[in-house]
Amino acid sequence: MADNEDKEVVALEQNVGKVTIEDRGSNKPEKEEEGGVMGFIKDVGEAIGGIFSWGKPDADISGFNIPVLNTKRAEIIIDVLITNPNPIPIPLVDMIYDISSDGRKLCAGTIPDAGTIHAHGKETVKIPLTLIYKDIVDTFDDIEPGQVLPYLATVTLLIDVPVIGRITIPLEKKGEIPIPHKPDVDLDKIDWDHLSLEETSATLHLTLKNMNKFDIGINSFQYDLQIADVSIGQASLKESTEVKGEGVGSLQVPITFRPKDFGGALWDIMRGRGTGYTMVGAIEVDTPFGPMHLPFSKTSETTLKGKDEDE
Repeated sequence: MADNEDKEVVALEQNVGKVTIEDRGSNKPEKEEEGGVMGFIKDVGEAIGGIFSWGKPDADISGFNIPVLNTKRAEIIIDVLITNPNPIPIPLVDMIYDISSDGRKLCAGTIPDAGTIHAHGKETVKIPLTLIYKDIVDTFDDIEPGQVLPYLATVTLLIDVPVIGRITIPLEKKGEIPIPHKPDVDLDKIDWDHLSLEETSATLHLTLKNMNKFDIGINSFQYDLQIADVSIGQASLKESTEVKGEGVGSLQVPITFRPKDFGGALWDIMRGRGTGYTMVGAIEVDTPFGPMHLPFSKTSETTLKGKDEDE
């Protein structure tokens, strides 16, 4: 009878099998008792693991977008698509990112507690970052405005998965990113279309040099022209012109103004005498990397004669 009191059997039945724990009484060594408890926990974990199908998440860099691109900075968004095959949500512990070019680190950082991936779901996690071109050019002597840099973007995901534990998923993507340069704009000549004191119309003949190694497609041209420190016109022109990388293009820009509102300097210009000019503006262009805003500023001196007059 005493033997029956010293022995007790407890059975735990699960869908995937049976786990049995035997308590052999207080006369057994303490280590065996601990082993029994640990064994119970292990067996229950295995039983639960058998009920559900656990798997490692899958991930991929699905996008590398540059929504803002100008001569000062590039704002980049890296899209990371993560798939969770498990029946419960899993936490995304950290996202570690790095962008380099031929071994030169351009940008790096860590996003902690980046969110949770839903059960049996897909989530796109966005990594926003900014490249400041001045910092890059000041740091690396061999990088200059106008270049196109090869880049390697790496993203490392740290994810906690039940039963499996913490896993690391390394990702990478290669591509190119530009370091934009301002265009060089020259005023070649002015064709006077209509001359009068009340209103004068003319056509500016401009030469635009693309200082970048990539092609640009000009969509619009905005300018403010000052001659002899006098502003003679501002306008915005819709212009569709393509200029190859490091190539030269031509623009014809109409302008209208009232000569009687200006001093004698303007009359000297119209007579073909030499004078200085300043043109400030910006062009909106399409590039292989997306739309871009390129400002320009040019100060020079010209006679503003037509080519036929010069010859």
